[in-house]
This record gives sequence, C-alpha cells and structure tokens, in this order.
Amino acid sequence: MAPIHSICILRLSAIGDVCNCVAAVQAIQQQHPQAEIVWIVGKVEKVLLDGLPGVELIVFDKSLGWKAYLQLRKDLKGRRFDVLLHMQVAFRANLAALFIRAKRKIGFDWDRAKELHALFMRERIPPQQEPHVLDGFFAFAEKLGVPADALANVSWRIPVPAEAQAFADQHIPKNSKTLVISPAASKAERNWLPERYAAVADYATENGYAVVLCGGPGKMDRQLGDQIKQHAKAPIKDLIGQTSLKQMLALLGNASVVLAPDTGPAHMANAQGTPVIGLYAHSNPKRTGPYRFQHWVVEAYHQNLQKQYGKTAAQLPWGTRVRGAEVMADIGVGDVIRTLQELA
Repeated sequence: MAPIHSICILRLSAIGDVCNCVAAVQAIQQQHPQAEIVWIVGKVEKVLLDGLPGVELIVFDKSLGWKAYLQLRKDLKGRRFDVLLHMQVAFRANLAALFIRAKRKIGFDWDRAKELHALFMRERIPPQQEPHVLDGFFAFAEKLGVPADALANVSWRIPVPAEAQAFADQHIPKNSKTLVISPAASKAERNWLPERYAAVADYATENGYAVVLCGGPGKMDRQLGDQIKQHAKAPIKDLIGQTSLKQMLALLGNASVVLAPDTGPAHMANAQGTPVIGLYAHSNPKRTGPYRFQHWVVEAYHQNLQKQYGKTAAQLPWGTRVRGAEVMADIGVGDVIRTLQELA
C-alpha cells in the first residue's frame, strides 16, 4: 500500500455512532501514525471529541442550512486528501462529500448505501454478515491496511479535561458503588417506563449503590427524570441537564454500572470501559448495543420481531426495526435486577 499522508473522516452524528467511530479512527492512527487526520463532525458531537489526539476537527453545523456547505468549502479551501472515509449515509453527509477533494473516496457497501450514498463514492467497503455499527466503521480501517484482528483489542481514548474529571469526582467518588441511570433516548418510544427505572433504583439503593440520574437538557429528559424520582422511594441524585458532554463522559467513567436504553450515553459509558445494562426492544442490540457489553443487554427485540413479522432476525434483513410505543414494556424489572446482581 502506498504511504497515506492525509485522511478525511466524514461522520457528522450521532453521539453513539461518533463514539463507535472513534475506535476505528484510532486504529487507523496506530497503522498510519504519520498521517494527518481531519474529521468533519457535527457541532454537538465536536464538543465530545474536543482534544482527540492527532485529529483536527472541522464542524459541519446543519442548523445553518445551505450555509453549512459554503462554510465547509471555505474551511477546506486548498486542501486535498489522500483518502476520504465517508462513514455516514445521510443525504446531508452525501452532499458534504461533494466539497471534499480526495484521491480516494471510500463509502459503505451497496446494501447500506442509502440516500444515494453510492453515487458519491468511488470505492466501498465489502459487505458484512450481521455487523455491529462498529464493525462497519472498522471495515473502513481495514481498507487502509488495519488488520482485522485488531478489532479484538479495540480501544477508545476520548480526552477528559481536568475540570470535567473534578466535576465527576465531586458527584461520584472514584471506586464508589454507583449506578448511573441515563433514562432518555432520542425518541420517546425507546424509553423504558419511569416506574420501572424507579424500582431498579430502589433495589440498587437497598443493596449499597448510590443512584445518579444523568441526561441532556431536553424536555423529555427532564420529564422522565422527574417521573422516576416521583416513583422512587430511595434518594436519587439528579444531574439531568447539569453536565457538559465531557462532564457526562467523566461521570459515566466513574460509575460502577450504567443503565440506559438505546442512547448516546450507553456508548459513552462503553468507551469509558464502564459496564452497561442496555435496554433494547426496537433495534437489534447485536447491531446497536454497547459494543463491549452486549452480554449485559436486557432485550425484548427478538420476541417482538417474531410477533410483528412472524420471522426471526436471521430470516429478515439485518437491522430490521420493531415498531410500537409499547414494546419497551416487555422488558421486566426482574430481568434488569438479575443482570445487576450478576454484575455486582
């Protein structure tokens, strides 16, 4: 393989996917330590990635509309890369790829090339059988010579500033027995029931855990947090909406275990090496679950897939989603508590 001197990563969102992407990018860095790496990323996601060693971050702010593309062209003026790794199939990302000059443009395989993605690429990763999201990202690393077996030792190194770590140490002392609950996903249908979160919080408190709530500043996060506290008998420390992404990353790193649905903080905790009890009913956890902790997932996905389609996951296209606002109710408190007991 010819020496690679410059690489552009195009992955704009979301928090969980960006976390998974970090592992692939850092594997590429180990293989090509001499390469300049530029990552085009969303405005919110950039806050999480700030300080990533050896990576220049360029923000694509989708809130600017068409002006975001003009700004990207300005930011990249005069730059040409050896390789573009186009790791997102959203149409806005496909358009952004037009403004990136590169000798090679590598995208997803035909099966995953949605929203005209394939039209913007000259090369593509090979198709994969039942890949996790991270497996898909890692296939890009393999195209640049990273050995496939490197995935077995994949790691994340997302910097945590001293201020953020001090904040986390104040609220969750290191080596303390703490359950962090990050209850809200981006869509309400993926959220578990507040009374069930509360029941797990009560059990955890009775068994020596401190319980902390974390989440974003959005209305849904706030309402769900308040409902959990209303149902809980035990005291819960509420940090919802009170942390930056870096502070949340540090909090999740200090936790003993994290309980979360299909949401960004589950993957942030995974990146920090903190065990995650993931709650999944709409998407296959083998595809979108916390990568290192899929054996701790509590799921109702497969039973609902059978109900809705009359087929198993193996008989349907990989990644087929379950629909319905009620399917998370099929995850029982007892199953979650038993998983917490196993982790204790």
